[in-house]
Amino acid sequence: MEQLIDLLPLLGQSTFETLYIVGLALFFGGLGGLVLGLGLYTTRRGSFLSNGPVFTALNVLVNIFRPIPFIIFLAAAQPLARLVVGTGIGNDAIIFTLSLAAAFGISRIVEQNLLTVQPGVIEAARAMGAGPLRIIFTLLIPEALGPLILGYTFIFVALVDMSAVAGYIGGGGLGNFAIQYGYRLFNPTVTWAAVIIIILLVQLVQWAGNTVARRVMRR
Repeated sequence: MEQLIDLLPLLGQSTFETLYIVGLALFFGGLGGLVLGLGLYTTRRGSFLSNGPVFTALNVLVNIFRPIPFIIFLAAAQPLARLVVGTGIGNDAIIFTLSLAAAFGISRIVEQNLLTVQPGVIEAARAMGAGPLRIIFTLLIPEALGPLILGYTFIFVALVDMSAVAGYIGGGGLGNFAIQYGYRLFNPTVTWAAVIIIILLVQLVQWAGNTVARRVMRR
């Protein structure tokens, strides 16, 4: 317990780093996943921007990258991280890689939730002369907003799990703290302190996501 007290400032810093890494990864990955998911939905057969070649290309792209285990994806994407963010190690590299991995996962969540919107509603909007952008931003996304919030909440929890491997490329966060000062120094108290904070973070975000989604769906 005395070791944990000595490490409290570092534990606080690691908690902030986890929120920083996961928050930015969810933001950038969320935007990328939304664009990819909208592309998959709108270009599929029978949709209002149906385009077979584009849908096939997007579908294949997502199917290739989404199943790759994150620890392998982390190593494979390192050259691309160097090219885009200027470094293959540290928090910037893990944020870039997490964002990329999250975008492919989120795209399927977006596509599946958009498919729950009644086609008749979209057909009625098209019959009234609404263009594609108006349908997307005033009808499609608002109609699926509640399930989308739950989907993004699920991805937040997954990103917290994936951020635990940040230490392998020199990044920080609670996962790296637990491994460096708990597991490797044979101090289970330190490990469990990090685990408890992760559990509390996940519970808090899940509660917030459920609450917001419930209010949106009751409108």
